[in-house]
Amino acid sequence: MSTMSEKSILPSRFLSCLIGLSLFLLLLSSLSLFQFCGSSFRNISVLQVFLVNSPSSCSKDSVNPSETLTTEEVRNEEVPYVNFTEKLDGLGHDARRVKCDPSKALLRVYMYDLPAEFHFGLLNWRGGVNQLWPDVSDLHQVPSYPGGLNLQHSIEYWLTLDLLSSNSPNVDRPCTAIRVEHSTEADILFVPFFASLSYNRHSKLHGKEKVSVNRLLQDKLVEFLKDRDEWKRLHGKDHLIVAHHPNSLLNARKKLHSAKFVLADFGRYPPHVANLDKDIIAPYKHMVKTISSSDSAPFEKRPTLVYFQGAIYRKAGGIIRQELYYLLKDEKDVHFTFGSIGSNGIKQASHGMAASKFCLNIAGDTPSSNRLFDAIASHCVPVIISDEIELPFEDILDYSEFCIFIRASEAVKSGYLLNLLRGIERDKWTKMWEKLKDIASHYEYQYPSRPGDAVDMIWQAVSRKISGVKSSVHRKTRYERTQILVEGQSSTS
Repeated sequence: MSTMSEKSILPSRFLSCLIGLSLFLLLLSSLSLFQFCGSSFRNISVLQVFLVNSPSSCSKDSVNPSETLTTEEVRNEEVPYVNFTEKLDGLGHDARRVKCDPSKALLRVYMYDLPAEFHFGLLNWRGGVNQLWPDVSDLHQVPSYPGGLNLQHSIEYWLTLDLLSSNSPNVDRPCTAIRVEHSTEADILFVPFFASLSYNRHSKLHGKEKVSVNRLLQDKLVEFLKDRDEWKRLHGKDHLIVAHHPNSLLNARKKLHSAKFVLADFGRYPPHVANLDKDIIAPYKHMVKTISSSDSAPFEKRPTLVYFQGAIYRKAGGIIRQELYYLLKDEKDVHFTFGSIGSNGIKQASHGMAASKFCLNIAGDTPSSNRLFDAIASHCVPVIISDEIELPFEDILDYSEFCIFIRASEAVKSGYLLNLLRGIERDKWTKMWEKLKDIASHYEYQYPSRPGDAVDMIWQAVSRKISGVKSSVHRKTRYERTQILVEGQSSTS
């Protein structure tokens, strides 16, 4: 009996040892795997470890595929954008911390600490004691911008938020532009005045006012800037001011014309005040819903050939709208009608554009409108009939790849427009449609910003303009700088 017991006990002991050894080896291999992709677990969430250290993420992909990321590098390396605010919501700030390296930023921006009345105060934001700016690291604390048509000219709001967030380690954003503390460190000096909102909300007189709030703010801004040494240094040429609404900064623009403006177009500006040599054209914020590539209807599922809905009777250059209206309104495959933001207008436009092959962008009171960017968001091939229009980022984007351009004089000829559009075959249209899906993200305003979106593209455009300013300054100061060099050598010899 004892022999049989000993025989039965031996396999049991052997099996127990084998299981224990297997568990030990499994644990050891797991630790080795995590150490391969990151040197430490400390202060990093389990989900982030999974995202960073999974087999598909162990290499730094577009940064440097041959190296691995340590926990500290995860926080400090300029890695491709990941929206941790969605993926890691509720897991703590450490899990979302991706810090920009100032030395790697394309653009170093100094932002004036203007009083709140010039920016977020216009949104009825009131900070605490000695609090000049809202806490943008908490998405729930970011002041919201008023809706409706106000939004189409909200560009200064998005740029200001992006600069504020560039100093917050808890906000994930591209490192294209970063805010610096001293103006001497900066490539450009940003003036955070919400000029479009000031015009929309405060250009009319109220009560016993003799001067509008909008006019008072402009006067204060001019006085402030003209008195600054930073402005005097280059007469404001290295300053950036957003005046996207065509009537914004109306009283101050001539006094500040040496600065770089971010504008919708040049329709209401004389050439010496605004021009392509120094200024940046920015897209409107589109009003219709963005269509995802997977939901975008192809050629066969867009029954309407041509779509336009909006104000028809306009002044000056916009008279072409009514001429086209009478030419096209009775065509069976054309939607050309009055429309506005009210009466469910935006929802109607969203559905209409998404079901149309071509969307008309016709000059109105000014050469541009947000209708072009509504069409891009709807993947409806834009037909641009505006001879004086300037387009955002056209120095790096070829609009002919996804837009049709027609001169106004040709468009009003009977039959010309429809014959041209009906002659564009499915394959040609599809190629433009595919390009629209590729570039649509360049016209999206959002917070936090993302690589290649509208905010990021504007900063890139500013950077390209700066090289021209530096070149001009260097040319004009050639002899002065040589003289300084010679005098310096003489004093040391």
